[in-house]
Amino acid sequence: MEYTHSVSLDREKCKGCTNCLKRCPTQAIRIRDGHAVINSKHCIDCGECIRVCPYKAKTAIYDKWEDLDTSKYLIALPAPSFFGQFSQLYDGDYLMTALINAGFSDVFEVAKAAEVVTEYTRRYMKRADIPRPVISSACPVIVRLISLRFPFLCDNVMTMMPPIEMAGKMARQRAKEQHPQLSDDDIKTVFISPCPAKVSWVKNSVEGETSPVDYVLSMSDVYFRVLDPLKEVASPTVSSETGMIGMSWASTGGESTALMNDRYLAADGIENVIRVLDDIETGHFPNLEYVELNACNGGCVGGVLTVENPYIARVRLQTLRRYLPVSRNRLPVTAAQKADEVPDELFTVKPLQYRNTQMLDEDRKESIRKMRKIEEILEGLPTLDCGSCGAPSCRAFAEDIVMGDADETQCIVRMREKLQSLLEQQMEGNK
Repeated sequence: MEYTHSVSLDREKCKGCTNCLKRCPTQAIRIRDGHAVINSKHCIDCGECIRVCPYKAKTAIYDKWEDLDTSKYLIALPAPSFFGQFSQLYDGDYLMTALINAGFSDVFEVAKAAEVVTEYTRRYMKRADIPRPVISSACPVIVRLISLRFPFLCDNVMTMMPPIEMAGKMARQRAKEQHPQLSDDDIKTVFISPCPAKVSWVKNSVEGETSPVDYVLSMSDVYFRVLDPLKEVASPTVSSETGMIGMSWASTGGESTALMNDRYLAADGIENVIRVLDDIETGHFPNLEYVELNACNGGCVGGVLTVENPYIARVRLQTLRRYLPVSRNRLPVTAAQKADEVPDELFTVKPLQYRNTQMLDEDRKESIRKMRKIEEILEGLPTLDCGSCGAPSCRAFAEDIVMGDADETQCIVRMREKLQSLLEQQMEGNK
């Protein structure tokens, strides 16, 4: 099944600069005929190209407010980072009420689902039969990155349902309990996303299963929709059902510190994440139990679909958490339950599968021949990684040549040297 991406390119706006080329963590971008080209097989929807493009040629694809079917029972699923976008918000009930006044039928906090996931993760971590360190699957960018580049870490990715999926499932269950007359088709869940990667997560579903989330809106779009309704809320009527733990998921370290395990690592920023994964794969952290990785700087508060500066948003969330209990969603434990008992329905159908997108050729001998050719070409290149050829590095350029996607004459440095040599020869001949 073809992967549906949430990052797109407006060719008419693209000027062919190399900002996105240099910042793409998976080298999925090339400059061809004066415009950027995104290789969908390598794209992980991290949004870095959106962040750095000065011409706004890279955009995120998501559902629009006008796409919502207002005849349905619409349940807003605000991410924890959404609460950090607003100044002087000391009570989450105000924002939840504003969402209802803006047109939603109900609001279910993803932070509430995050607290449930935290509880089950604690149980899961008590198992002795799981590969360690366990890598969180909450960030879709990390999951796709590992599936494309880190084959030996696929089994380490926790296959438990992430908070976004858990929230959609729990919101539907609550709606049916409160309104028995509603059918499955009457209920539509709407996730308010801080990043395009979560749009891809929903649109591609989980291992072929239908996602319990129906729509994904941009956090920035919803922000401007609720500003006026928020100002008009004098007395909130909706009660928040989350605590400090759930809200902490919005920032780096919030997820892992809640596990009450000191052998964890939390990192953010896609370049830092790749270095951490390289170190884990080579065995540099043998004592780690849990790894929380976020592609965006600061965590979800740094997503490209947010409005506020991630560091300001983080401070606002700290203020909001100050008035909350530690957790409002502790799971009951009975004597009949095991310490590591997690319901089977909370796991995806299959473990993460490695998708080899780096294969040069299906034939092994031909693949080896191409690898040797790449090394030969690379020896003749300046290894400056200037990007002028339209590839992010000289090695990537050599690979493009071997694969028939580029020509050696596209190396400006080498062409300049040849022209200089020809000019000198001509000058010598004229003497």
